[in-house]
Amino acid sequence: MFCNFIPYQWLKILKFVPKKTIAVRIAVNTRFLIPGRMEGIGWFTYHTLKIITQKHPEVEFIFLFDRPWDKGFVFGPNVHPVILRPPARHPVLWYLYFEYSIHEYLRRHRCDLFLSTDGFLSLRHKKTPQLAVIHDINFEHHPKFLPPLVRAYYRHFFPRYARHARRIATVSQWSANDLVKTYGVTSSKIDVVYNGASEIFAPISPAEKVSKRQMISDGKPYFIFVGAFNPRKNIEGLFRSFDLFADRIDRDFRLVIVGEKMHWTTSMQDSFRQMKHREKVIFAGRRQGRELNDILAASEGLWFVSNFEGFGIPIVEAFRAGVPVITSTVTSLPEVAGDAALLCNPADHYAIAEAMLRLARDSKLRNALIIKGMNRAKLFTWEDSAVRLWHSIEKTLL
Repeated sequence: MFCNFIPYQWLKILKFVPKKTIAVRIAVNTRFLIPGRMEGIGWFTYHTLKIITQKHPEVEFIFLFDRPWDKGFVFGPNVHPVILRPPARHPVLWYLYFEYSIHEYLRRHRCDLFLSTDGFLSLRHKKTPQLAVIHDINFEHHPKFLPPLVRAYYRHFFPRYARHARRIATVSQWSANDLVKTYGVTSSKIDVVYNGASEIFAPISPAEKVSKRQMISDGKPYFIFVGAFNPRKNIEGLFRSFDLFADRIDRDFRLVIVGEKMHWTTSMQDSFRQMKHREKVIFAGRRQGRELNDILAASEGLWFVSNFEGFGIPIVEAFRAGVPVITSTVTSLPEVAGDAALLCNPADHYAIAEAMLRLARDSKLRNALIIKGMNRAKLFTWEDSAVRLWHSIEKTLL
């Protein structure tokens, strides 16, 4: 009765009239969502954001692309794609994109958070809290692995991104420790968000293995490498260790390499040309989804003895596919592999070749590693990754 005699405007002032709830708006750097061309960062972005956006329909997500987007990346009605220019595929364009285009967008539009899944931030922008996913800082330890201009850009800006970010997410405890040690970031500012592996990866039947081997290697058994041709992947070590292995094995093995020649260097080319058994190397190009699973699952083992990794997604994919793994003793790889793989010094090509021989000859060892690997794979799922990343988002919003 009392309210019938008070003007509506007064009720609003007195807070008797409830205000409309304003949705949280999160802007996301999604420039690595490129159909048919995704590597580790792209898959991290795809899987975590697909789950998060669908689990949180009350949140509005602005996906910021640097080129026309694919409709498959618009995961729901709460996802709004926006194109900002210029396409950020060169250090000069990186600077323009993040320090001007991103800054201006955040300045002109209300956003409660800027999430960057590749670690790049806008240093000019001070108002909107920023969460950087820094997968690793390999360029600080192996600068020669990158072209000079890219290396200089990373080493100049990433320490500043780490300081500028309200919070940092990274994909392994090893990477978290490295950020603390190298950049002086406090550990309380960092959240570990492990990578996962798609549920597409699973064992295939014996008949399917025979069929897939017939298609990919003329029926011959093979070891497989999955990844981009980058010096940190130890491509030269791959060629040299396979040569040593092929000299000693009494069966006709092949080496199948899945991936793009991202940085096909002169030293890689020379190592390949110097191979005694280079005719046994099969360059299979980029493969994804079920096609990749089948090629991986039909192999004798995964060769993934990198010089440096922030995580190493192919290890978990191989575990899920029922494939034994040879990996490295350095950086995050022991953390991911646990006791479910054979670990080797990436510089010791004889030890790597010996591990390949053990997998090729010892069926009991193979079976034991396969069982351990499938159990260990349960620790690394994209569902868990999404939960961890969302918790990091919540902390950043506080």
